[in-house]
Amino acid sequence: MKSTVETLSPTRVKLAIEVPFAELEPSLKKAYREIASQVNVPGFRQGRVPASVIDQRIGRGTVLNEAVQDAIPTQIVAAVREHDVKSLGRPSVEITDFSDGEPLIFTAELDVRPEITLPDLDTIAVTVDAIQIGDNEIDDQVNALRERFATLKTVERPAQVGDYAQIDLAATVDGQEVPGGSATNISHEVGSNQLLPGLDEVLGGMSADESTSFTTQLVGGDFAGKDAEVAVTVRTVKEKQLPPLDDDFAQLASEFDSLDELREDLRTRLGRAKRVEQLYAARDKALEELVKATDVPAPEGVVRDEVEQRKQAMTDELERMGASLEEYFSAEGKSAEDVDKELTESATEGVKIQLVLDTLADREEIEVTDDEYGHEIVHRAQRVGVPPQQYYDQLVRSGMAAAVYGDVRRGKALAQVLDQIKITDSAGEAISLEDLRGEAGADQHDHEHDHDHDHDH
Repeated sequence: MKSTVETLSPTRVKLAIEVPFAELEPSLKKAYREIASQVNVPGFRQGRVPASVIDQRIGRGTVLNEAVQDAIPTQIVAAVREHDVKSLGRPSVEITDFSDGEPLIFTAELDVRPEITLPDLDTIAVTVDAIQIGDNEIDDQVNALRERFATLKTVERPAQVGDYAQIDLAATVDGQEVPGGSATNISHEVGSNQLLPGLDEVLGGMSADESTSFTTQLVGGDFAGKDAEVAVTVRTVKEKQLPPLDDDFAQLASEFDSLDELREDLRTRLGRAKRVEQLYAARDKALEELVKATDVPAPEGVVRDEVEQRKQAMTDELERMGASLEEYFSAEGKSAEDVDKELTESATEGVKIQLVLDTLADREEIEVTDDEYGHEIVHRAQRVGVPPQQYYDQLVRSGMAAAVYGDVRRGKALAQVLDQIKITDSAGEAISLEDLRGEAGADQHDHEHDHDHDHDH
Protein backbone atom coordinates (compact mmCIF):
# COMPACT_ATOMS: atom_id res chain seq x y z
CA MET A 1 0.00 0.00 0.00
CA LYS A 2 1.13 3.54 -0.78
CA SER A 3 -0.50 6.56 0.81
CA THR A 4 -0.16 10.32 1.08
CA VAL A 5 -1.88 12.79 3.39
CA GLU A 6 -3.11 16.28 2.50
CA THR A 7 -4.22 18.78 5.14
CA LEU A 8 -7.51 20.37 4.11
CA SER A 9 -8.08 22.38 7.29
CA PRO A 10 -6.94 22.32 10.94
CA THR A 11 -9.61 19.66 11.53
CA ARG A 12 -9.72 17.68 8.28
CA VAL A 13 -7.28 15.73 6.08
CA LYS A 14 -7.48 13.74 2.85
CA LEU A 15 -5.70 10.41 2.51
CA ALA A 16 -4.87 9.20 -1.00
CA ILE A 17 -4.35 5.43 -0.90
CA GLU A 18 -3.20 2.98 -3.56
CA VAL A 19 -3.49 -0.75 -2.84
CA PRO A 20 -1.84 -3.29 -5.21
CA PHE A 21 -4.30 -5.94 -6.33
CA ALA A 22 -2.22 -8.68 -4.67
CA GLU A 23 -2.84 -7.05 -1.26
CA LEU A 24 -6.58 -7.45 -1.82
CA GLU A 25 -6.24 -11.24 -1.95
CA PRO A 26 -7.20 -11.83 1.74
CA SER A 27 -10.35 -9.72 1.33
CA LEU A 28 -11.13 -11.43 -1.97
CA LYS A 29 -10.92 -14.89 -0.39
CA LYS A 30 -13.08 -13.71 2.50
CA ALA A 31 -15.68 -12.40 0.05
CA TYR A 32 -15.82 -15.76 -1.78
CA ARG A 33 -16.19 -17.62 1.56
CA GLU A 34 -19.02 -15.39 2.76
CA ILE A 35 -20.90 -15.53 -0.54
CA ALA A 36 -20.43 -19.32 -0.71
CA SER A 37 -21.99 -19.65 2.76
CA GLN A 38 -25.04 -17.65 1.69
CA VAL A 39 -25.94 -19.15 -1.72
CA ASN A 40 -27.54 -22.47 -2.60
CA VAL A 41 -26.22 -24.06 -5.81
CA PRO A 42 -27.52 -27.52 -6.84
CA GLY A 43 -24.76 -30.13 -6.69
CA PHE A 44 -22.66 -28.22 -4.14
CA ARG A 45 -22.79 -28.15 -0.36
CA GLN A 46 -23.42 -24.73 1.14
CA GLY A 47 -20.08 -23.08 1.80
CA ARG A 48 -18.30 -25.32 -0.72
CA VAL A 49 -19.27 -23.53 -3.93
CA PRO A 50 -16.16 -22.99 -6.14
CA ALA A 51 -15.09 -19.45 -7.03
CA SER A 52 -15.68 -20.08 -10.74
CA VAL A 53 -19.31 -21.05 -10.07
CA ILE A 54 -19.82 -17.96 -7.89
CA ASP A 55 -18.37 -15.79 -10.66
CA GLN A 56 -20.83 -17.39 -13.10
CA ARG A 57 -23.90 -17.32 -10.85
CA ILE A 58 -23.33 -14.17 -8.80
CA GLY A 59 -20.83 -12.25 -10.87
CA ARG A 60 -17.17 -11.45 -10.38
CA GLY A 61 -18.08 -7.78 -9.97
CA THR A 62 -20.18 -8.49 -6.90
CA VAL A 63 -17.30 -10.38 -5.29
CA LEU A 64 -14.82 -7.60 -6.11
CA ASN A 65 -17.15 -4.98 -4.65
CA GLU A 66 -17.53 -6.92 -1.39
CA ALA A 67 -13.77 -7.43 -1.19
CA VAL A 68 -13.13 -3.73 -1.68
CA GLN A 69 -15.66 -2.77 1.01
CA ASP A 70 -13.89 -5.16 3.37
CA ALA A 71 -10.39 -3.91 2.50
CA ILE A 72 -10.97 -0.15 2.60
CA PRO A 73 -11.39 0.23 6.42
CA THR A 74 -8.23 -1.83 7.06
CA GLN A 75 -6.24 0.22 4.56
CA ILE A 76 -7.47 3.49 6.10
CA VAL A 77 -6.38 2.32 9.56
CA ALA A 78 -2.94 1.43 8.17
CA ALA A 79 -2.59 4.85 6.49
CA VAL A 80 -3.74 6.64 9.65
CA ARG A 81 -1.04 4.83 11.64
CA GLU A 82 1.61 5.46 9.01
CA HIS A 83 1.04 9.22 8.99
CA ASP A 84 0.24 9.46 12.74
CA VAL A 85 -3.16 10.99 11.98
CA LYS A 86 -5.32 11.56 15.08
CA SER A 87 -8.57 10.61 13.37
CA LEU A 88 -12.06 11.41 14.61
CA GLY A 89 -15.46 10.28 13.40
CA ARG A 90 -16.26 8.40 10.20
CA PRO A 91 -14.24 8.83 6.99
CA SER A 92 -15.82 9.88 3.70
CA VAL A 93 -14.52 7.51 0.99
CA GLU A 94 -14.40 7.94 -2.78
CA ILE A 95 -13.02 5.22 -5.09
CA THR A 96 -11.19 6.91 -7.94
CA ASP A 97 -9.93 3.88 -9.89
CA PHE A 98 -10.40 0.12 -9.65
CA SER A 99 -10.80 -2.79 -12.03
CA ASP A 100 -10.16 -6.51 -11.85
CA GLY A 101 -6.46 -7.23 -11.47
CA GLU A 102 -5.53 -3.54 -11.15
CA PRO A 103 -4.61 -1.50 -8.03
CA LEU A 104 -7.40 -0.06 -5.89
CA ILE A 105 -7.03 3.72 -5.74
CA PHE A 106 -9.25 5.73 -3.43
CA THR A 107 -9.35 8.80 -1.21
CA ALA A 108 -10.63 9.12 2.33
CA GLU A 109 -11.46 12.44 3.95
CA LEU A 110 -11.67 12.38 7.72
CA ASP A 111 -11.82 14.74 10.64
CA VAL A 112 -8.73 14.91 12.81
CA ARG A 113 -7.96 16.23 16.23
CA PRO A 114 -6.57 19.73 15.78
CA GLU A 115 -3.31 20.83 17.32
CA ILE A 116 -4.24 22.60 20.54
CA THR A 117 -2.02 24.76 22.71
CA LEU A 118 -3.31 24.62 26.26
CA PRO A 119 -2.78 27.42 28.77
CA ASP A 120 -1.31 26.78 32.20
CA LEU A 121 -4.24 25.68 34.33
CA ASP A 122 -3.20 27.89 37.26
CA THR A 123 -3.80 30.96 35.05
CA ILE A 124 -7.51 30.19 34.85
CA ALA A 125 -9.72 31.77 37.52
CA VAL A 126 -13.48 31.38 37.94
CA THR A 127 -15.99 32.88 40.34
CA VAL A 128 -19.03 31.06 41.71
CA ASP A 129 -21.92 32.35 43.79
CA ALA A 130 -21.29 32.48 47.51
CA ILE A 131 -23.48 30.23 49.61
CA GLN A 132 -26.34 32.09 51.24
CA ILE A 133 -29.14 30.35 53.08
CA GLY A 134 -32.09 32.50 54.10
CA ASP A 135 -34.65 31.61 56.73
CA ASN A 136 -37.27 31.66 53.99
CA GLU A 137 -35.48 28.76 52.27
CA ILE A 138 -35.60 26.74 55.49
CA ASP A 139 -39.29 27.67 55.81
CA ASP A 140 -39.88 26.32 52.29
CA GLN A 141 -38.19 23.04 53.24
CA VAL A 142 -40.28 22.75 56.41
CA ASN A 143 -43.48 23.55 54.55
CA ALA A 144 -42.68 20.89 51.94
CA LEU A 145 -42.39 18.40 54.79
CA ARG A 146 -45.71 19.58 56.24
CA GLU A 147 -47.34 19.02 52.84
CA ARG A 148 -46.15 15.41 52.89
CA PHE A 149 -47.87 14.85 56.24
CA ALA A 150 -51.06 16.76 55.43
CA THR A 151 -54.45 15.13 55.99
CA LEU A 152 -57.78 15.64 54.21
CA LYS A 153 -60.95 16.36 56.21
CA THR A 154 -64.45 16.42 54.70
CA VAL A 155 -66.09 19.85 55.09
CA GLU A 156 -69.69 21.00 54.64
CA ARG A 157 -69.01 24.14 52.61
CA PRO A 158 -68.38 25.19 49.00
CA ALA A 159 -65.01 24.22 47.49
CA GLN A 160 -62.15 26.72 47.58
CA VAL A 161 -58.76 26.83 45.90
CA GLY A 162 -56.53 24.31 47.67
CA ASP A 163 -59.41 21.97 48.60
CA TYR A 164 -59.69 18.46 47.18
CA ALA A 165 -62.97 17.61 45.46
CA GLN A 166 -64.13 14.08 44.71
CA ILE A 167 -65.82 14.45 41.33
CA ASP A 168 -67.49 12.61 38.44
CA LEU A 169 -66.89 13.80 34.85
CA ALA A 170 -68.69 12.97 31.59
CA ALA A 171 -67.81 14.60 28.24
CA THR A 172 -70.00 14.71 25.13
CA VAL A 173 -69.63 16.29 21.69
CA ASP A 174 -72.93 17.17 19.97
CA GLY A 175 -74.66 14.81 22.37
CA GLN A 176 -72.33 11.92 21.53
CA GLU A 177 -70.34 10.39 24.40
CA VAL A 178 -66.59 10.93 24.06
CA PRO A 179 -64.62 7.64 24.28
CA GLY A 180 -62.60 7.72 27.48
CA GLY A 181 -64.23 11.02 28.41
CA SER A 182 -65.92 9.79 31.59
CA ALA A 183 -64.43 9.30 35.05
CA THR A 184 -65.96 8.64 38.45
CA ASN A 185 -64.88 9.48 41.98
CA ILE A 186 -61.55 11.07 41.09
CA SER A 187 -59.77 13.35 43.53
CA HIS A 188 -58.80 16.75 42.16
CA GLU A 189 -57.08 19.68 43.83
CA VAL A 190 -59.11 22.79 43.10
CA GLY A 191 -56.97 25.41 41.37
CA SER A 192 -54.23 23.00 40.28
CA ASN A 193 -55.28 23.04 36.59
CA GLN A 194 -54.24 19.39 36.35
CA LEU A 195 -57.31 18.21 34.45
CA LEU A 196 -59.50 19.93 31.86
CA PRO A 197 -59.27 23.64 31.05
CA GLY A 198 -62.27 25.39 32.62
CA LEU A 199 -62.83 22.75 35.33
CA ASP A 200 -61.28 24.72 38.18
CA GLU A 201 -63.31 27.81 37.30
CA VAL A 202 -66.60 25.95 37.85
CA LEU A 203 -65.48 23.89 40.86
CA GLY A 204 -64.81 26.96 42.97
CA GLY A 205 -67.99 27.58 44.96
CA MET A 206 -69.55 24.15 44.32
CA SER A 207 -70.65 22.00 47.27
CA ALA A 208 -71.15 18.25 47.71
CA ASP A 209 -73.92 16.72 45.56
CA GLU A 210 -74.02 19.75 43.24
CA SER A 211 -73.71 19.39 39.46
CA THR A 212 -72.97 21.73 36.58
CA SER A 213 -71.42 21.68 33.13
CA PHE A 214 -68.84 23.63 31.18
CA THR A 215 -67.35 23.73 27.68
CA THR A 216 -63.76 22.81 26.95
CA GLN A 217 -61.73 22.07 23.82
CA LEU A 218 -60.43 18.51 23.54
CA VAL A 219 -56.76 18.07 22.70
CA GLY A 220 -56.60 14.33 21.90
CA GLY A 221 -58.60 11.39 20.62
CA ASP A 222 -61.17 11.23 17.83
CA PHE A 223 -62.66 14.61 18.79
CA ALA A 224 -59.38 16.54 19.08
CA GLY A 225 -59.88 20.24 18.46
CA LYS A 226 -63.65 20.11 19.03
CA ASP A 227 -65.63 21.71 21.87
CA ALA A 228 -66.98 19.23 24.39
CA GLU A 229 -69.74 19.71 26.95
CA VAL A 230 -68.48 18.32 30.25
CA ALA A 231 -70.88 17.47 33.06
CA VAL A 232 -69.28 17.57 36.52
CA THR A 233 -70.76 16.36 39.81
CA VAL A 234 -69.11 17.00 43.18
CA ARG A 235 -69.35 14.09 45.61
CA THR A 236 -67.44 15.54 48.57
CA VAL A 237 -65.27 18.54 49.39
CA LYS A 238 -62.20 17.94 51.53
CA GLU A 239 -60.00 20.51 53.19
CA LYS A 240 -56.26 19.95 53.40
CA GLN A 241 -55.04 20.30 56.97
CA LEU A 242 -51.35 20.74 57.73
CA PRO A 243 -49.90 19.45 61.02
CA PRO A 244 -49.07 22.13 63.64
CA LEU A 245 -45.51 23.41 63.37
CA ASP A 246 -44.09 22.22 66.70
CA ASP A 247 -41.79 19.65 68.26
CA ASP A 248 -44.40 16.93 67.79
CA PHE A 249 -44.27 17.57 64.04
CA ALA A 250 -40.45 17.31 64.09
CA GLN A 251 -40.75 13.90 65.78
CA LEU A 252 -43.39 12.80 63.25
CA ALA A 253 -41.46 13.93 60.16
CA SER A 254 -37.85 13.22 61.17
CA GLU A 255 -35.52 11.57 63.65
CA PHE A 256 -35.19 14.82 65.63
CA ASP A 257 -36.89 15.64 68.92
CA SER A 258 -37.35 19.37 68.35
CA LEU A 259 -38.29 21.72 65.56
CA ASP A 260 -35.04 23.66 66.08
CA GLU A 261 -32.98 20.50 65.52
CA LEU A 262 -34.97 19.72 62.38
CA ARG A 263 -34.44 23.22 60.99
CA GLU A 264 -30.71 23.04 61.68
CA ASP A 265 -30.47 19.71 59.88
CA LEU A 266 -32.35 21.17 56.92
CA ARG A 267 -29.91 24.11 56.91
CA THR A 268 -26.96 21.68 56.82
CA ARG A 269 -28.50 19.67 54.00
CA LEU A 270 -29.30 22.79 52.00
CA GLY A 271 -25.73 24.02 52.47
CA ARG A 272 -24.42 20.69 51.21
CA ALA A 273 -26.65 20.90 48.14
CA LYS A 274 -25.40 24.41 47.42
CA ARG A 275 -21.82 23.21 47.70
CA VAL A 276 -22.63 20.67 45.01
CA GLU A 277 -24.07 23.47 42.87
CA GLN A 278 -20.83 25.39 43.37
CA LEU A 279 -18.85 22.41 42.13
CA TYR A 280 -20.90 22.11 38.96
CA ALA A 281 -20.82 25.88 38.39
CA ALA A 282 -17.02 25.84 38.80
CA ARG A 283 -16.78 22.92 36.39
CA ASP A 284 -18.90 24.60 33.72
CA LYS A 285 -17.10 27.93 33.98
CA ALA A 286 -13.66 26.31 34.02
CA LEU A 287 -14.41 24.36 30.84
CA GLU A 288 -15.83 27.48 29.20
CA GLU A 289 -12.68 29.45 30.04
CA LEU A 290 -10.40 26.60 28.94
CA VAL A 291 -12.14 26.29 25.56
CA LYS A 292 -12.03 30.07 25.12
CA ALA A 293 -8.33 30.22 25.98
CA THR A 294 -7.42 27.47 23.49
CA ASP A 295 -9.62 28.81 20.66
CA VAL A 296 -10.19 25.20 19.64
CA PRO A 297 -11.98 24.51 16.32
CA ALA A 298 -14.69 21.82 16.21
CA PRO A 299 -14.48 19.25 13.39
CA GLU A 300 -17.65 19.66 11.32
CA GLY A 301 -18.13 15.96 10.61
CA VAL A 302 -17.88 15.01 14.28
CA VAL A 303 -20.35 17.75 15.22
CA ARG A 304 -22.72 16.61 12.47
CA ASP A 305 -22.63 13.01 13.72
CA GLU A 306 -23.16 14.17 17.29
CA VAL A 307 -26.19 16.25 16.27
CA GLU A 308 -27.69 13.22 14.51
CA GLN A 309 -27.11 11.05 17.59
CA ARG A 310 -28.74 13.62 19.86
CA LYS A 311 -31.67 14.08 17.52
CA GLN A 312 -32.16 10.30 17.33
CA ALA A 313 -32.01 10.05 21.12
CA MET A 314 -34.62 12.83 21.34
CA THR A 315 -36.83 11.04 18.81
CA ASP A 316 -36.55 7.74 20.68
CA GLU A 317 -37.43 9.38 23.99
CA LEU A 318 -40.44 11.15 22.49
CA GLU A 319 -41.65 7.90 20.93
CA ARG A 320 -41.45 6.20 24.32
CA MET A 321 -43.73 8.97 25.57
CA GLY A 322 -46.11 8.48 22.65
CA ALA A 323 -45.14 11.73 20.91
CA SER A 324 -43.25 12.79 17.80
CA LEU A 325 -40.66 15.43 16.92
CA GLU A 326 -43.33 17.42 15.08
CA GLU A 327 -45.53 17.46 18.18
CA TYR A 328 -42.53 18.54 20.25
CA PHE A 329 -41.80 21.38 17.82
CA SER A 330 -45.42 22.51 18.05
CA ALA A 331 -45.57 22.33 21.86
CA GLU A 332 -42.30 24.27 22.24
CA GLY A 333 -43.18 26.79 19.54
CA LYS A 334 -39.99 25.91 17.65
CA SER A 335 -39.21 24.93 14.09
CA ALA A 336 -37.00 22.06 12.98
CA GLU A 337 -34.39 24.68 12.06
CA ASP A 338 -34.50 26.13 15.59
CA VAL A 339 -33.90 22.70 17.16
CA ASP A 340 -31.11 21.91 14.67
CA LYS A 341 -29.43 25.18 15.55
CA GLU A 342 -29.69 24.51 19.30
CA LEU A 343 -28.39 20.96 18.91
CA THR A 344 -25.53 22.13 16.70
CA GLU A 345 -24.50 24.79 19.22
CA SER A 346 -24.54 22.40 22.17
CA ALA A 347 -22.84 19.60 20.20
CA THR A 348 -20.13 22.00 19.00
CA GLU A 349 -19.41 23.05 22.57
CA GLY A 350 -19.40 19.42 23.72
CA VAL A 351 -16.96 18.38 20.98
CA LYS A 352 -14.63 21.29 21.80
CA ILE A 353 -14.62 20.32 25.47
CA GLN A 354 -13.88 16.70 24.60
CA LEU A 355 -10.93 17.75 22.40
CA VAL A 356 -9.50 20.01 25.10
CA LEU A 357 -9.76 17.32 27.79
CA ASP A 358 -8.22 14.71 25.47
CA THR A 359 -5.32 17.04 24.77
CA LEU A 360 -4.85 17.71 28.47
CA ALA A 361 -4.96 13.99 29.23
CA ASP A 362 -2.23 13.44 26.62
CA ARG A 363 -0.10 16.27 28.00
CA GLU A 364 -0.38 15.01 31.57
CA GLU A 365 -0.03 11.36 30.46
CA ILE A 366 -3.23 10.43 32.28
CA GLU A 367 -4.00 6.73 32.32
CA VAL A 368 -7.05 4.79 33.48
CA THR A 369 -6.49 1.85 35.83
CA ASP A 370 -8.40 -1.40 35.56
CA ASP A 371 -10.14 -0.58 38.86
CA GLU A 372 -11.23 2.86 37.60
CA TYR A 373 -12.52 1.40 34.35
CA GLY A 374 -14.31 -1.42 36.17
CA HIS A 375 -15.92 1.04 38.59
CA GLU A 376 -17.27 3.05 35.67
CA ILE A 377 -18.69 -0.07 34.03
CA VAL A 378 -20.42 -1.05 37.29
CA HIS A 379 -21.78 2.48 37.72
CA ARG A 380 -23.20 2.66 34.19
CA ALA A 381 -24.62 -0.86 34.41
CA GLN A 382 -26.45 0.08 37.62
CA ARG A 383 -27.88 3.18 35.92
CA VAL A 384 -29.48 1.10 33.17
CA GLY A 385 -30.33 -1.82 35.43
CA VAL A 386 -28.27 -4.63 33.86
CA PRO A 387 -25.50 -6.86 35.29
CA PRO A 388 -22.01 -5.31 34.84
CA GLN A 389 -20.64 -8.25 32.80
CA GLN A 390 -23.63 -8.13 30.46
CA TYR A 391 -23.22 -4.37 30.07
CA TYR A 392 -19.50 -4.76 29.29
CA ASP A 393 -20.19 -7.52 26.77
CA GLN A 394 -22.68 -5.24 25.02
CA LEU A 395 -20.04 -2.50 24.88
CA VAL A 396 -17.50 -4.86 23.32
CA ARG A 397 -20.00 -6.13 20.73
CA SER A 398 -20.93 -2.57 19.75
CA GLY A 399 -17.30 -1.45 19.65
CA MET A 400 -17.90 1.17 22.36
CA ALA A 401 -15.62 -0.18 25.11
CA ALA A 402 -12.81 2.18 24.10
CA ALA A 403 -15.23 5.12 24.14
CA VAL A 404 -16.05 4.48 27.81
CA TYR A 405 -12.31 4.37 28.52
CA GLY A 406 -12.06 7.79 26.87
CA ASP A 407 -14.90 9.13 29.01
CA VAL A 408 -13.18 8.00 32.22
CA ARG A 409 -9.88 9.48 31.05
CA ARG A 410 -11.55 12.81 30.31
CA GLY A 411 -13.21 12.69 33.73
CA LYS A 412 -9.77 12.40 35.33
CA ALA A 413 -8.50 15.28 33.19
CA LEU A 414 -11.48 17.37 34.29
CA ALA A 415 -10.71 16.63 37.95
CA GLN A 416 -7.16 17.85 37.34
CA VAL A 417 -8.52 21.07 35.82
CA LEU A 418 -10.65 21.73 38.89
CA ASP A 419 -7.72 20.90 41.16
CA GLN A 420 -5.37 23.43 39.56
CA ILE A 421 -7.53 26.42 38.63
CA LYS A 422 -8.34 29.23 41.04
CA ILE A 423 -11.92 29.09 42.34
CA THR A 424 -13.32 32.03 44.31
CA ASP A 425 -16.84 32.72 45.49
CA SER A 426 -18.57 36.06 45.00
CA ALA A 427 -17.69 37.05 48.58
CA GLY A 428 -13.99 36.75 47.75
CA GLU A 429 -13.42 33.48 49.59
CA ALA A 430 -11.07 30.95 47.96
CA ILE A 431 -12.60 27.51 47.45
CA SER A 432 -10.63 24.30 46.96
CA LEU A 433 -11.75 21.25 45.04
CA GLU A 434 -11.41 19.22 48.22
CA ASP A 435 -13.90 21.55 49.96
CA LEU A 436 -16.39 20.98 47.18
CA ARG A 437 -15.72 17.28 46.89
CA GLY A 438 -16.33 16.78 50.58
CA GLU A 439 -19.88 18.03 50.12
CA ALA A 440 -20.57 16.70 46.65
CA GLY A 441 -19.54 13.15 47.48
CA ALA A 442 -20.75 10.49 45.11
CA ASP A 443 -22.98 12.95 43.22
CA GLN A 444 -19.88 14.32 41.48
CA HIS A 445 -19.49 11.03 39.61
CA ASP A 446 -22.86 11.43 37.90
CA HIS A 447 -22.05 14.88 36.58
CA GLU A 448 -18.33 14.77 35.79
CA HIS A 449 -19.08 13.29 32.36
CA ASP A 450 -21.98 15.59 31.49
CA HIS A 451 -19.86 17.34 28.85
CA ASP A 452 -18.52 14.11 27.32
CA HIS A 453 -20.29 12.36 24.47
CA ASP A 454 -22.80 9.99 25.98
CA HIS A 455 -21.62 6.72 24.44
CA ASP A 456 -23.83 4.41 26.47
CA HIS A 457 -27.25 5.23 25.08
